[in-house]
Amino acid sequence: MNYLCGMYKQIIRPLFFTMDPERVHHLSFSLLRATLKLPGMKSFFKKRFVFTHPELETTLFGLTFPNPVGLAAGFDKDATLFNELEYVGFGFVEVGTLTPVGQDGNPKPRLFRLSEDEGLINRMGFNNGGVEQAVLRLKKRNTKIIIGGNIGKNKITPNELATEDYVKCFNALFDVVDYFVVNVSSPNTPNLRELQEKEPLKQLLNTLMDLNQQRPSPKPILLKIAPDLSNEQLDDIVEIVQETRLDGLIATNTTIDRSGLSTSASKVEAIGAGGVSGKPVTKRSTEVIAYLHEKSGGSFPIIGVGGISSAEDAIDKIKAGASLVQIYTGYVYEGPALISKINKGILAYRKAK
Repeated sequence: MNYLCGMYKQIIRPLFFTMDPERVHHLSFSLLRATLKLPGMKSFFKKRFVFTHPELETTLFGLTFPNPVGLAAGFDKDATLFNELEYVGFGFVEVGTLTPVGQDGNPKPRLFRLSEDEGLINRMGFNNGGVEQAVLRLKKRNTKIIIGGNIGKNKITPNELATEDYVKCFNALFDVVDYFVVNVSSPNTPNLRELQEKEPLKQLLNTLMDLNQQRPSPKPILLKIAPDLSNEQLDDIVEIVQETRLDGLIATNTTIDRSGLSTSASKVEAIGAGGVSGKPVTKRSTEVIAYLHEKSGGSFPIIGVGGISSAEDAIDKIKAGASLVQIYTGYVYEGPALISKINKGILAYRKAK
């Protein structure tokens, strides 16, 4: 495993980092697909990257996760790689954010590395091919990995009609995902974060929960929130989750805060708008998890995400109140060996308790 980590950091990552980040993203998809088609490679990947242990199994909102480390939304936006991701060790994968109609997202370039901070800035803007195309691929799934569907609204949809977009995505995905995530916290769709305000959020979530309860077997619905909310806004979130009987929260999305970065101010300014992920959001994300867990008395599950690049980071999220964790930017900087490292660390932590 140490050999593989070294090879990624010394050879693969430096090569990838000479190229445009979004190009690398798509190239890595192609490479993983092609590699796993070679004879014996699925077994090789499972042996090298997949770490299993009965004590890592985590049951939450009626689902049993083989391990508590998932892939955050934004990586497999269009549900094109979920079958392959099982072979690098993830316990669950969240696809999306998906919108009713396909859209190009924001103009390129829109994904930037903050190498000095081990972070990223993105202003992708919910670029995806539309929920119906994703459904066709998900119907062909040949993996047992748990899949979450992260749903949003189209850029051109005004906020007063946003609920209709979420309902369309919910209905389309219902039979092909295991849980849902309502994304109202991306900073890259104009006015989207206004839906985090108390009244519009209650209306949206109540609509989805009512629809869900009409189904013979309802699916878990979670809400993904921003790290930039004040304590008063977090208090409202706790109240809303309890009132609507939502299944849980994902904390947190990317941040618009630029303070404390090691990257030069001129470079950050030249990049422009977008959400920061990776190590710069580690501390704030954990603080939000801890505040929500304490304020709610642990009355609902939290999936912790934001700046996890080591087993220690993941365990900090769990100590703060997270039941599961997700990674994305840490995966980019540390490579696929990070997943088993985190799982081994969590297992040791659970055994020591």
